[in-house]
Amino acid sequence: MHIEVQEVEVDQRLDLFLRTRCPDLSRSRIQTLVKDGVVRVNGSEQRQSYQVQFGDCIDFEVPEPQPLQAGAEDITIDIVYEDSDLLVVDKAAGMTVHPAPGARDGTLVNALLHHCRDLSGINGVLRPGIVHRLDKDTTGLMVVAKSDAAHRGLAEQIHERTVERRYVALVWGVLKEESGTVDAPLGRNPKNRKKMGINSDGREARTHYEIDETYAFTSLLKLKLDTGRTHQIRVHLEHLGHPVFGDPIYGGREQTEGIRPELRRQARTMLSLIKRQALHARDLRFAHPRTGELLHFTTEWPRDMGAVVEAAKQVDEAKYLEED
Repeated sequence: MHIEVQEVEVDQRLDLFLRTRCPDLSRSRIQTLVKDGVVRVNGSEQRQSYQVQFGDCIDFEVPEPQPLQAGAEDITIDIVYEDSDLLVVDKAAGMTVHPAPGARDGTLVNALLHHCRDLSGINGVLRPGIVHRLDKDTTGLMVVAKSDAAHRGLAEQIHERTVERRYVALVWGVLKEESGTVDAPLGRNPKNRKKMGINSDGREARTHYEIDETYAFTSLLKLKLDTGRTHQIRVHLEHLGHPVFGDPIYGGREQTEGIRPELRRQARTMLSLIKRQALHARDLRFAHPRTGELLHFTTEWPRDMGAVVEAAKQVDEAKYLEED
C-alpha cells in the first residue's frame, strides 16, 4: 500500500492515521505492523506515536494472515511451582516461548496447554498465560498466569516494576567498575530486523550489573532489570563492551582475537562447551496476585553454562599458577 498524507491530515498519530485510511485493518494490527518495521514513512521506520506531516509517503505491505491457533503438545517442562492461579517454570535452552512464524510448535505455550489447559486468555490464543518472556536460548525462571485475574495482577506488578528478575551471565573481559547501570533505549536494528540496538528513539531500557567473580578473560555478572525489552541484557552488555559469552548474535563468539595469544586455545575450548549465550534467569520474586504472599524462586544454572563457568575458573587458576 502507498499512502500520501494530505494537508488536512497533518499531526495525527501514525497508527490513528492509518486506522482511518485503512478501515479494514484493526488498530492493534496496524500497531503490530508499525512495531515490526513493516510500515515505512519516507523510507524510514517510525514509532506509532509519530505525527504525520503533509507530503509524507507511507508504504507497507500487509503480510498474509497466519492461522491463530496453538495446539497442546506433550513436551516435558520443568515446573518449579504451581497452584490454581499460576505456575513458575524453569525454561530450557532452545525453547521458544510462544508460537510465531518459523516456530509454530514445540514452544513453551504448546507444552503448557498440554499440562494444564486452563491458561489465562488475555494474551490471545497464541500467547495464553504468557506474562513475560525469555529469549529462545536464554534459560531460567518464568511465571505463567492460569487465570485472567492472576494475569492482570502479575502484569500490573511488571508495569509497576515490583517484580524482581535477576540474571547471571558470563561475559567477555574484566569490567573496570564493580557495579553500574546501563541506561540506553532500545529499538529494532534498521539493517537487521532480527536484532535490537541502542536507538535514541527506542523504548526506555535500564539494566543494573554487579561483578560476582572475575577470571582470566571473562567475568561472571549478576544482573537486575528495571525494564524487560527484547534482548535487553545482551544488547546492553555488548554496548558496554562486554558481550555475553557465546552469544551468536551480539558478538559473544567473536572475541578470541582480543585476548592474550596463550589464552586463545582455552577460549575456543570454552566456546565449544556452549552453543548459545551464557545467560540464565536465576531469581524471580513477586507478590502472589491473589493472596499477596511474597514468593521467591531461585534455580541453578543449566549444565552447559555450569560447564563453561567451571572452565573459566580453571583457566583463571592456571593463570595464577603460571604467574607464581
